[in-house]
Amino acid sequence: MEPVKQRPGMYTRTDNPLHIVQEVIDNAADEALAGHGQRIAVTLHADGSVSVDDDGRGIPFGLHPEEGVPVVEIVFTRLHAGGKFDKGAGGAYSFSGGLHGVGVSVTNALATRLQVSVWREGQMAQLAFSGGDVIEPLGVRKATAGERKHGTSVRVWPDAQYFDAPELPRNELIHLLRSKAVLMPGVTVTLTTEKTGDVQTWRYDAGLRDYLGQALSAEPLIPLFEGAHFIAAGDTDTFAEGEGAAWCVAFTEEGGLLRESYVNLIPTVAGGTHEAGLKDGLFNAVKGFIELHALLPKGVKLMPDDVFGRASFVLSAKVLDPQFQGQTKERLNSRDALRLVSASVRPAFELWLSQHVEHARKLAELVIKQAQSRQRASQKVEKKKGSGVAVLPGKLTDCESRDLSLNELFLVEGDSAGGSAKMGRNKETQAILPLRGKVLNAWEVERDLLFKNNEIHDIAVAIGVDPHGPNDSPDLSGLRYGKVCILSDADVDGSHIQVLLLTLFFRHFPRLVENGRVFIAKPPLYRIDAPARGRKPAVKLYAMDEGELDAALDKLRKDGAKDGSWSISRFKGLGEMSAEQLWDTTLNPDTRRLLRAEWGGLSFADTVSLFAQLMGKGEAQARRDLMELHGDAVEVDV
Repeated sequence: MEPVKQRPGMYTRTDNPLHIVQEVIDNAADEALAGHGQRIAVTLHADGSVSVDDDGRGIPFGLHPEEGVPVVEIVFTRLHAGGKFDKGAGGAYSFSGGLHGVGVSVTNALATRLQVSVWREGQMAQLAFSGGDVIEPLGVRKATAGERKHGTSVRVWPDAQYFDAPELPRNELIHLLRSKAVLMPGVTVTLTTEKTGDVQTWRYDAGLRDYLGQALSAEPLIPLFEGAHFIAAGDTDTFAEGEGAAWCVAFTEEGGLLRESYVNLIPTVAGGTHEAGLKDGLFNAVKGFIELHALLPKGVKLMPDDVFGRASFVLSAKVLDPQFQGQTKERLNSRDALRLVSASVRPAFELWLSQHVEHARKLAELVIKQAQSRQRASQKVEKKKGSGVAVLPGKLTDCESRDLSLNELFLVEGDSAGGSAKMGRNKETQAILPLRGKVLNAWEVERDLLFKNNEIHDIAVAIGVDPHGPNDSPDLSGLRYGKVCILSDADVDGSHIQVLLLTLFFRHFPRLVENGRVFIAKPPLYRIDAPARGRKPAVKLYAMDEGELDAALDKLRKDGAKDGSWSISRFKGLGEMSAEQLWDTTLNPDTRRLLRAEWGGLSFADTVSLFAQLMGKGEAQARRDLMELHGDAVEVDV
C-alpha cells in the first residue's frame, strides 16, 4: 500500500479524514443493503479515534485458500481485494457502493492504528494494524454467553500527517449518517460523542418524502412527486433484476434547492448519469404534457433546464455494476444509468401529470416562464454583441443558444467528420468548426502574424477572444463558448493535431486554458457488435483502447456470449462514424469523455520550457535526445 501513503490524494480526500471513515461506514451500509443488518453505530472517541459498529454477518476470518492468510487481514491490507465484484448467484453483494476494492485498505494505510473485531459463527476474532501493517496478529476465541452472535466493529485512528485538518467535519458526518437512515428504511443509525455524551439517532420509516419535505426552504408549487421502480425478474433483458431507482421531487418558484443523489447508498455529490436520467425523464414527461395540451406559446422552445432549474430532489439509484469517477465516488459515470432512471421516471411522471391536470398546468406555467426568461436574457446578450463583431467563419456551424454555460465548440479534424458531427450534435448548444489538414505550429509565430493563417483566424473569430500573452488581461466578454473541445481521430495524426491545437491555445490563448475552457474529446478506437442470444438483444459496445476492449470482451463472456460470436471493428477515423455513433461516444454530455487541459504538476515556466523543447524549430537535437532516452518505452501496434 506504499502508493497510497505516497500519493493519498489519488485515493481519498485529504482535506480531512471523513472519506476514509466513510469507507468503513459504507461497508456497514452494504451489509444492511444486502439485508443482513439493522443497526449502524458510529462513535467519536475522546482520543480522536472513530469506531463503526454493525450487526451484519461479520467479515470472514478463516484462512484464504490461495493466500494462506486470514481473509480479514487481506481485506484491510490488499488493494483490489474487495468481495463486491461477483454479481452472480452466490455473490456476497448484489448491489454495493464499494466497487473499487481499495476503500477500507486506504483507511488502514492512512491510520496510525486500526483495530478490527469480528463476531461470526460463535467465535470472536480480533487483530490490529498500524500504517497498514499488522501489529497484533489475528486472535480467535469462543464468544462468551453475553456477547453478540454476529457483526463487525472497526475502530480507526486517522494519521494526521496525511490530512490538512485532523478533525472530522461534524455537519458533513451527520448529513452522511442521516442520509443512510433515509435510504434504508428500518435501519437504525446512531452517532455517539464521548466527550459530551451526546447520542443522535436516525430511523426513517417514511423514507424520501419526509426527508425532502423537512429540508425544503419554500412551499412546493405542486405536491411532491414520489415514486420507485425496480426491475423484476423477466421484465427486460436490458437491465438486471433489482436495478432501478426511488425518487422524490419538489418544484418551487423561489428559495434554495436541495439536490441529493445516491448510488447503492453512496452519496454522489457531483451527480452523474443517474441525475441526468432523472432530468431526462422529468423533461420529456412535462414536454409531452405541454405539447398534448397545446400550452406552448409561439416562438418558445423548451430546454431540460427549464424543467430542472426549479426542481429539488432526493434520488436513490440501484445499479448492479456502477462505474464511478475516481476512488472518492463523487460522480457516477455508468452510461446505462441514464436510460435506467429515465425509463423509470418518465412513465411514472406522465401518469401522475395526467391524473393531476390542475397541478400539471401549474407546473407547465412555471416551466414556460423559465423558458421565456432564458430566451429574453439570450436576446439581450445578442443585441449587446450584435454590432462591431467580426463576420463568423463560413464553415462554422453555430449553435442556437447564447448561454455561455451551455455552449460548446468542437474543433473537428476533417470535413467528413465535421459532417457527421453536424448531423449528430445538439443544435441548441453545440457548434462545429471543421479544420482542414493540420493546424500551423504556432509556438514561434509572432502574434501579429497569426491571422495570416486562415485556420487560426477562423478559430479566434469563432471563439470570440483575441490572441494574448500570459501576462495580458484580454477582454473575455466576447467569449462565445464555455467549452472549446478538440475532437480528432484516435490515431497518431489525431494526437499530432491535438498537440498543435494545445500549443496554439497555450501560447496565444493562455487565459482560456487557465480558466478551464479547453478540453480534449476522447473518441473510441474499437466497436464491438455482439449478436442477439436467446432473449438477450444484440449489444453494441465501444472501447477507447486495448485495455477497455479486453474488459468489454470479459463482460460479454460473463453475460454468456461465446468467444468469436462478436465482431470487432477498429475505427480508422472520425469520418467512419455515423452521426448517431459520434453523438453516443463523443458529443452526448452524459456519456462522452472530455479531458480538461490543465497545467498538471508543472509550473508555468516549466511548461513553457517543455513546450519549447517539443515544438521549437531549433530544438531538433533536444527532441532526438528525448527519443533516444525514452525510445524503449514506445509500444508499436503492428
